[in-house]
Amino acid sequence: MGERRPESMERITTPELAKAFIDEQVAALKKQVGDKKVLLALSGGVDSSVVAALLIKAIGQQLVCVHVNHGLLRKGEPEQVIEVFRNQMNANLIYVDAVDRFLDKLAGVSDPEQKRHIIGEEFIDVFAEEARKLDGVEFLAQGTIWPDILESEAGIKAHHNAGGLPEDIASRFELVEPVRILFKDEVRMVGNELGLPANMVYRQPFPGPGLGVRCPGAITRDRLEAVRESDAILREEFAKNGLEGKVWQYFTVVPDFKSTGVKNGQRTFDWPCIIRAINTTDVMEVTVEHLPDELIDHLVKRIIAEVPGINRVLYDYTPKPPATVEYE
Repeated sequence: MGERRPESMERITTPELAKAFIDEQVAALKKQVGDKKVLLALSGGVDSSVVAALLIKAIGQQLVCVHVNHGLLRKGEPEQVIEVFRNQMNANLIYVDAVDRFLDKLAGVSDPEQKRHIIGEEFIDVFAEEARKLDGVEFLAQGTIWPDILESEAGIKAHHNAGGLPEDIASRFELVEPVRILFKDEVRMVGNELGLPANMVYRQPFPGPGLGVRCPGAITRDRLEAVRESDAILREEFAKNGLEGKVWQYFTVVPDFKSTGVKNGQRTFDWPCIIRAINTTDVMEVTVEHLPDELIDHLVKRIIAEVPGINRVLYDYTPKPPATVEYE
């Protein structure tokens, strides 16, 4: 028999229930941790951010957050993590600029699985290096949520204790997983009650390898920057047009091929930018969001004018199946 969510637990659907959950978890965390330190890999995603905010409320400076910037995050995300947690919440935050380290390792690698492996392994190595520098840390916090447990028990995906860390590091820690019995919508409710910014709480799904899978083929810094800048324009325009929060996921992809074009009266040989905007309830089947023609026209003009290296903008109308959400 697998692990069960407590039958007596009411679904968190109101601020009052979220507050009650927070009070309960703060007390439980204080009891579990005592006066010891807790280590957390803080990506800036919903789950790790809510876990960080909970632990800060419970134990303050005893929490050590490590934010690794691997160069594959969306525009403004590392800055937001620093602003929210270090400047606003006074978190004990270690910021690691590992951009060059990751991009150097990825240079010339075009196979999608190899890229994913490098990104995952390098992240573990960087986090482990930071963990080895710290003394007195006995706990490792993780943003495990209830669907992770269910998928692990069903054999859909592995639930890795200690995040795949080397044995000499993982064996040092006891796990702290304060939101493990929550569904994603409940995690968001708790995040709201903890005062996290709405654009962090309602951040759309983002793959572990980040923009690395939206830069198909061997990643180059200039093409990666084209993905980041075009994605920022798309997100800005969705927010302006009332689509933020109404469309499940939207992003840009810049593939590794070029075509001819004309810009300012001159011939260009640049990349296309592909826009993907989709909706789903279970991620098994995905439908395409049909945008107004005026918005698409505006996006085309902005992306071509503002993003170096782009001379075409395409819209992906392919559902899942036959396509997948991401391109790699």
